[in-house]
Amino acid sequence: MEEKELLMTLQEQEETLQFSEFTSETAFEIGLKLIEKAKKRKVPITIDIVRNGHQLFHYALDGSVPDHAQWIIRKNNVVHRFHKSSLAVGTMLKIEGKTIEEKYHISSKDYAAYGGAFPIIVKNVGIVGTITVSGSRQLDDHLMIVEVLKEFLG
Repeated sequence: MEEKELLMTLQEQEETLQFSEFTSETAFEIGLKLIEKAKKRKVPITIDIVRNGHQLFHYALDGSVPDHAQWIIRKNNVVHRFHKSSLAVGTMLKIEGKTIEEKYHISSKDYAAYGGAFPIIVKNVGIVGTITVSGSRQLDDHLMIVEVLKEFLG
């Protein structure tokens, strides 16, 4: 898929995968679904769900590494700053042929514009947090979240 087409798909996902509310129970159910998918696919990922700065769910599958948690922090920083999925920001940068440092004068030590962090969007409220996966290819991290959200939201 070409970058511009991917970007349109990512924007559509953010417009459609929204919640009427997002509770601790919602985070728990989504987290369990992500664990289930990761185990079936045998991918050693780390999963993190945060609402309004409050970590509601965090799980590291066997085989995952502590570095995944650092990637989660950096991917989440991208979502919080740009109000888009980390993959969308990375794709926009790729289209422009720029790094995050060149375009926004921020450090890649703090911001990772790679797939895996998706905004938790509550209808008529906006972005209230992030659902993040780290540990496999960036597109796979992103798609796992999208698959679970499509299943969860119907």
